[in-house]
Amino acid sequence: QVQLVETGGGLVQPGASLKLSCAASGLTYDRYTVAWFRQAPGKEFEFVAAFTQSDTKHYADSIKGRFTVSRDNSKASMFLQMDSLRQGDTAVYYCAAGGLYGYSTSRAWYMYWGQGTQVTVSS
Repeated sequence: QVQLVETGGGLVQPGASLKLSCAASGLTYDRYTVAWFRQAPGKEFEFVAAFTQSDTKHYADSIKGRFTVSRDNSKASMFLQMDSLRQGDTAVYYCAAGGLYGYSTSRAWYMYWGQGTQVTVSS
């Protein structure tokens, strides 16, 4: 049984930093592309970042230069370092795993999902 568990969300002020973690189990982790998505209240799911099995990183334009995705295959984990947070970054953040080649910004491409962690940026 595949399981993805996100941790690290919380309430921070604008300009602050936060680091999300996603621990996986039940899959051969290094074979999968892993990604972060987010969903703000009343909005669609939005691609944030992906880290492929071939060690390439991809980012949404909205967070490029502020967020950094990383992974540790030895721990079946991935991370999202979020700096210079803005109120517009407020959302539930989800980690996902899927695909054996490349990546996609489409939610449907990913097979496995975590339950999400809330990030709130507010003064």
